[in-house]
Formats: sequence, structure tokens, C-alpha cells
Amino acid sequence: MTTINTTNIFFWATIQKNFSLVNTKNKVLFLLGLFLFICCNKSENLNVQSLKTATGWGYCITNNEKIIIKQTIIPVISENKSFKTEEEALKVGNLVLQKLKDDLSPTVTKKDLFLLAVKI
Repeated sequence: MTTINTTNIFFWATIQKNFSLVNTKNKVLFLLGLFLFICCNKSENLNVQSLKTATGWGYCITNNEKIIIKQTIIPVISENKSFKTEEEALKVGNLVLQKLKDDLSPTVTKKDLFLLAVKI
């Protein structure tokens, strides 16, 4: 005598039966929601790069190789000065990059510059 495992068959048949009872409107809404989720899932590839200026350094933030921020001067200060070193430019650029990834405003404050030890 052979015993057949009917649990999986019963489970699958129940799922098919319940899904077929869902009205067409709900199926369309489900498929529309799935489509929107797939289409709206943004593929972001944010990067920061240093760039040499005539008087020092700046940074550039790109998204899929398209420039979204190009900062050639130190933000927040009244003078139009570039960063003295590439390291300072990248520190601030990485801070801005992290803020963008965290969905925060990419603004930089004097306190941020102080905490990053950027010489003004």
C-alpha cells in the first residue's frame, strides 16, 4: 500500500481557489501596484570626485555619471575660496553625498566645516 502526501496538493489547491475568488478589480490594482513599484524603484549610483580648480580643490557629485552637484568653492563662507587640499574637498563632498543618500538636505554649515577640520 502506498501513501501519498496530500498536504501540499491541498495547500496549492486552496491558494488557487482563493485567488480565483478575488475579483478582477483587486487583481488589476495588485498588478498596477506591482508595476509602479518596479518602475519607480530608482537606481541611484551616487559618487563623489575631487576636481582641481585654479585656486585649489573642489568636488563633484554624480548620479550615474551625470553631474548633480559641482562645488568649486567652500560653501557657507562669504569669500569665494576653493578648498586648500583635495582631502578637505573630499571630506565635505562625502558629507554631502551621505546626506543625499539619507534623503536629507545637502546643505553644509559652518559647524560641519569645523567638525571636518576644514580650514577657512
